[in-house]
Amino acid sequence: MGECRIVRLIRYPIKGFEGEPLEDVAIRPDETFPFDRAYAIENGDSGFDPAAPKHFPKIAFLMRMKNADLARLAIRFDERSRRLEISENGTTVASGELTSASGRSEIETFIAARFADDLRGTPRILHAEGHSFSDVPEKRIHLVNLETVRAAGKIVGRDLDPARFRANVYIDGLPAWTEFNWLDKEITSAGLRFTVTSRTKRCAAVDVDPETAERDTQIPQALMEALGHRDLGIYLRAESEGHLKVGQSIAQA
Repeated sequence: MGECRIVRLIRYPIKGFEGEPLEDVAIRPDETFPFDRAYAIENGDSGFDPAAPKHFPKIAFLMRMKNADLARLAIRFDERSRRLEISENGTTVASGELTSASGRSEIETFIAARFADDLRGTPRILHAEGHSFSDVPEKRIHLVNLETVRAAGKIVGRDLDPARFRANVYIDGLPAWTEFNWLDKEITSAGLRFTVTSRTKRCAAVDVDPETAERDTQIPQALMEALGHRDLGIYLRAESEGHLKVGQSIAQA
């Protein structure tokens, strides 16, 4: 086995949209990556209250499991100004500062037209300071092993783009599936400590090709038939403060 290292770090500022690569990310205990899933697009009235934010199931928002065309949209997000730019096929289609009503309105107007057939009501950009619209209620960091992605590709009979699995941390150099042995154990990277809290149960979102936005696989079904589960990836709880960087090694403590 080669040395296990971090090869990609990614955050997803807007739930369901593409991620942004990072070289260095600040880690704090019991927190996600800064601005990871900090915003979501409400699909119909969810009852979300920014003054008292709580976890909602992903069906309340636009997301790839149901709204595959999100994969056709590229984003650029500036965390200082909170400005979001959305482009499609290299052309900017909407932009605005998410801190202003007019900025949000421009994005919402575009979403209302672009996803008219998918919406259950007027789309609304949701945000609450410090809240993450993650698929899990707790604030976690999502890790995927590239060797496991390669092994899953062999099961489904094609190479799989790791971006399908929308992880925050991608590692390489660890044998496929052995990250599951870290469950309930502590792992470390450059002095940072994490506890592995759960495996990632996969839904149809991973069947959407991130390049074409086509549903071209049945990965959860194939995993279940071959392995008796549909899990790929693990969730980490940050236990200490510091920085993760691409190239750092990572291992069980």
